[in-house]
Amino acid sequence: MLACRRRPVPRTPVWFMRQAGRALPEYLRLREGVPMLEACARADMIVEITMQPMRRYAVDAAIFFSDIVVPLKAIGIDLDIKPGVGPVIADPIRDAAGLEALRPLEPGDVPYVTEAVQGLVGELGATPLIGFAGAPFTLASYLIEGGPSKNQERTKAMMYGEPELWDRLMGRLADITIAFLKVQIAAGASAIQVFDSWVGSVAPEDYRASVLPHTRRIFAEIEALGVPRIHFGVGTGELLGLMGEAGADVVGVDWRVPLDEAVRRVEPGKALQGNLDPAVLFAPWETVERRALDVLARGRTAEGHVFNLGHGVLPSTDPDVLARLVDLVHEASSEH
Repeated sequence: MLACRRRPVPRTPVWFMRQAGRALPEYLRLREGVPMLEACARADMIVEITMQPMRRYAVDAAIFFSDIVVPLKAIGIDLDIKPGVGPVIADPIRDAAGLEALRPLEPGDVPYVTEAVQGLVGELGATPLIGFAGAPFTLASYLIEGGPSKNQERTKAMMYGEPELWDRLMGRLADITIAFLKVQIAAGASAIQVFDSWVGSVAPEDYRASVLPHTRRIFAEIEALGVPRIHFGVGTGELLGLMGEAGADVVGVDWRVPLDEAVRRVEPGKALQGNLDPAVLFAPWETVERRALDVLARGRTAEGHVFNLGHGVLPSTDPDVLARLVDLVHEASSEH
């Protein structure tokens, strides 16, 4: 929390995107026979899965176990998360009539989220819980394409060719994201992260015109609630400056841009999060150590630094390497 607010810290804090979930054998055992969206809708499973990495790693924050499409499912969108594929939408939204499916999200739509966050806050004590939601562009991509897309062709076609329809869709999704975040904060989440996983496919001028206004509104709505706000996207090196303008307190940086370069791209008054390449964790420990220390050194050029990977933990990552990495970050940054 101190690092997010760019205040002095006794050591660099560390947590990992996807620290809860697929890399842990205890998670795989618990999830056996339970579909992803069912796991995300059961408070007991959310609490257990969120806590599993806290028992293994000395990380400085927990990340709420959920998925960015959970609020869409909660308002009645016919979707499923298919193993090895990702979210798949039964009836993609590609015209004005399709927008009618996107009703506002109410707290009563996600009671399991409130219950799980409250339970986690009680178990975590002084350790912060990070809540999260998907950003409108990435949610729109799933809804328009019908699932994951390599080229975002239908999504961009709407953004380029039907700007009014695009703006209405993005506005509704921003409302849903705001409501989902507010539920988590009201229940006790200490910080929030907005994931824009696919926005790296957008050119800067299109981001400014067609994405930034909606993302900015999300962070503006959350500002009064007083929790640190983190903004993360993948492949967003060319967008880092604009993402800083969106209003988050912390800009997440993937592994493609060194943190000291990110400092130059992001406006002053922001902390940075990241950004060890997740694939480095498969290299010999000497390489992991050297690369992690380099991230720490570059992170010291930022006004605040939260150590993380440059994307989520990969499924076949060795949990023991992650545990060792946490200890290294803490020890090295304490010594410095």
